[in-house]
Amino acid sequence: MNVLFVHNNFPAQYRHLAEALGRDPGHQVVAIGSRTAKTIPGIRLLKYASANRDAAAVHPFARRFDTECRRAEEVLYSLSSLAASGFVPDVIFAHPGWGETLPLRTVFPKSRIVVYCEFYYASEGRDVGFDSEFPMTGLDGDVALHLKNATSLLALSEADAAVSPTEWQKSTFPREFQGKIEVVHEGIDVDEVRPDPAASIELPSGFRLFAGDEIITYVARNLEPLRGYHIFMRSLPKILQARPHAQVVIVGGEGVSYGATPPAGTTWKSIFLDEVAGKLDLGRVHFLGHVPRATFLSVLQVSSVHVYLTYPFVLSWSLLEAMSAGCVIVASNTTPLRDVINGDNGILVPFFNVDALADKVIEVLSTPRRFSKLRTAARKFVSETYDAKRINLPQMMRLLRE
Repeated sequence: MNVLFVHNNFPAQYRHLAEALGRDPGHQVVAIGSRTAKTIPGIRLLKYASANRDAAAVHPFARRFDTECRRAEEVLYSLSSLAASGFVPDVIFAHPGWGETLPLRTVFPKSRIVVYCEFYYASEGRDVGFDSEFPMTGLDGDVALHLKNATSLLALSEADAAVSPTEWQKSTFPREFQGKIEVVHEGIDVDEVRPDPAASIELPSGFRLFAGDEIITYVARNLEPLRGYHIFMRSLPKILQARPHAQVVIVGGEGVSYGATPPAGTTWKSIFLDEVAGKLDLGRVHFLGHVPRATFLSVLQVSSVHVYLTYPFVLSWSLLEAMSAGCVIVASNTTPLRDVINGDNGILVPFFNVDALADKVIEVLSTPRRFSKLRTAARKFVSETYDAKRINLPQMMRLLRE
């Protein structure tokens, strides 16, 4: 087959499928992505440039769509170059979230298109409006939020099939399109992410922590309220007072990945650290920032208890990887988590209940043997459900053949 991937940050969710196809000489595989896209052996990568725009000249409701149209124009140039070279894809896998799918059907009208349905925005029941601590969007904001779905709806209307990583994420899309969407998670590498009783990590101070030490871990791409960073930080004074030997390891940057931006000149990290700093032994709270892959895996492997919190939003790979590493998970009882945490493989607590979070973490640290079965169950669940090589990749290959 001729297969085309279109994704801003290729390979992203398509990594395992793309690697498998790239190794097979029977396929011709091409990918289109932005400057952040990465190459994979056996796959030709075309990178497009992001066009500049004058945001002030665009109606606020249309600014995102205008950006997506400009990106689509850059993708169109790459598509036209492919077509001129004689490459016509049998199947196109594409993420509609940045407007890159807009020209696909026009350039390749006979190709089969499979779109990735990650999330459908709404002003109720999802991330927006979930946390009353932060300003609501208002009517204008709700309209602009609704319009963020424009390219996804256009992509779904033209797609031959679609995939969504979890049942809840699929449920966010309009019912009339859900019949097109199959739940197929991209999976994680359970052979790479596994328990290691000999694991250790070196802190910025040079001090080393080992598996078996009392270590609380928290991971997010960026430290922001959407991933419950503020709730986690507020739980630490009670936890560290009760557990005088516990160490806290926090992985994540100081930017914003998904949620609201902090006040000018500040970061969410600094705001919520400052809020509790006077109540903490800061010598036991270690911010690692963004870390290499090997360090990230070691953080999970040394964890005594791993905290994962999120608004109703897309489920993080890091949560599944923490389960694969055999962590004891204490997570927020929000809709995305109910697809994967069932009480036997992890613990759910109310998102906003800081004391409940602290009490459960303290309980896990106080009686670790009581919760050791959660480690085994978490690893087993992920291995049986989200193993990229043995479960999820075969599902995607079947979809490709069909």
